[in-house]
Amino acid sequence: MSENSTNGGYIARDWTRQPAAYTPGYKTTVKRSPQAALLSFPTTLSEETSPVFGHGIIGELDNDLIHNFAKPGESAIGPRIIVYGRVLDETGRPVPGALLEFWQANAGGRYRHAKEGYIAPLDPNFGGCGRMITDENGSYEFRTIQPGPYPWPNGMNDWRPAHIHFSIFGHGFAQRLITQMYFEGDPLIPLCPIARVLNDQRAIDDLTAPLDMNRTVPMDARAYKFDIVLRGRRQTYFENRKEGL
Repeated sequence: MSENSTNGGYIARDWTRQPAAYTPGYKTTVKRSPQAALLSFPTTLSEETSPVFGHGIIGELDNDLIHNFAKPGESAIGPRIIVYGRVLDETGRPVPGALLEFWQANAGGRYRHAKEGYIAPLDPNFGGCGRMITDENGSYEFRTIQPGPYPWPNGMNDWRPAHIHFSIFGHGFAQRLITQMYFEGDPLIPLCPIARVLNDQRAIDDLTAPLDMNRTVPMDARAYKFDIVLRGRRQTYFENRKEGL
């Protein structure tokens, strides 16, 4: 039984784990933070039930970022890793059938994006994105290249730690949560203005995937475990919806 489990009662989220909306050290919050009290609007039935996705949208290599953009017989450049975990509700129960999308920079820290300004080279065999659907146990797993850190114009010399972005969809496309995963031992995590907006070390730890040598593939790929909790006291920090699903 999960430590979040109750006898069926409502499990409130822990607001102490959530950052303040206005955090000047993270420059974009200055203009993005609300200037008036927030209003809560209930979702409509159409938002909760449609549009929906089907399993047919998943391609054979969608969860293999090492090869899904590569030329035949070639592969992406960089340290190979496996990222795996489970999507869970507030009581630790699995969430099957969730659509996960993930995107990241390449091993040099550069995104394949028209407005990318970092001078690191592009990898012609790496697209940097993929997707999959959680199984009946809420589990997911994909192969990729460990992303590199990169500078960003927040301060004079700010760098983002290596990270992978995650988007989690419920059965309807209006049910979407966005977060990101860091890597255990990265010295840039405590220096990053985005990570530092979290005022609870436990929340940062929940966004940091530990190395799992038991799941590595010898002579091939290391493995990192990253579980995602959708709501409740141990809810993963989500950038777009603090209340989770």
